[in-house]
Amino acid sequence: MAVGPTTRRRQLGADLRRLREHTGLTLEEAGARVGISKATLSRYETKEGAVKWPAVDALCRTYGATDDVRAALVELAKGARIQGWWRSLADPIPESMNLMLTLEDEVAREDHYACMYVPGLFQTRAYAEAVHRASEVGCTEREVQHMVDIRMKRQELLRRDDPPRIWAVIDEAAVRRIVGGADVMREQLEHLLSLAELPHVAVQILPFSAGAHAAAVGSFVLLRGQSSNLDVVYVDLLGGGLFMEKPPELERYKLAFDYLRAQALDMEVSTEAIRRSLREL
Repeated sequence: MAVGPTTRRRQLGADLRRLREHTGLTLEEAGARVGISKATLSRYETKEGAVKWPAVDALCRTYGATDDVRAALVELAKGARIQGWWRSLADPIPESMNLMLTLEDEVAREDHYACMYVPGLFQTRAYAEAVHRASEVGCTEREVQHMVDIRMKRQELLRRDDPPRIWAVIDEAAVRRIVGGADVMREQLEHLLSLAELPHVAVQILPFSAGAHAAAVGSFVLLRGQSSNLDVVYVDLLGGGLFMEKPPELERYKLAFDYLRAQALDMEVSTEAIRRSLREL
């Protein structure tokens, strides 16, 4: 899978912090040696904002990095300036969606738990329109269509030559709730069945009979990078979402997803559960 700008930026930050800590320098000491502030260096290490490659080059020299490591980090810094396709959109998009698109463009694997609706990556256009109209009641029809256009564009990652692995645990409520009317829901369930046949997509249904489970707080997505230090969890909230990447937070959600997979129906039985919901429409 290609390494995109955000993966480069996050890897760069992790590597710079590791090199500095290895030398025993504080943020203030390291920044002073190359002529940048403590706050700027902190942003470099925490993957926030733009980064200047000459500063990265100077930091690597200060840390005593090898020529190969220095060259690799400078290339990461240069590559982090590339922007994704969504940056050229005429209409603005919410910041949380901006970050989701950025991360998802480079993800190696996604683990979804969906308790209310079918995951966005699996939604048909008509279903997505119904969801947006219901959840964004203050939006104009143009704004609804703009967000749905973005969602449809996101789904292209499922058809890439080297697509990420997508594993979804979907609550039975999401396949039972009739969104947009019977015809829209029928199309959505048929689409979900077709996606479940893709070799890189796994779909499990968490049945009502499972009772209490590990994610009663709501839907979330684990975005997994090519290494664990690039993982992020996105939690659905009313009016947006929350991204978390601290190790204890990530471990909690990874464990929750493991429990959800164990409580959910296996793939074959899940497919039959979706077909049953389809027949009952």
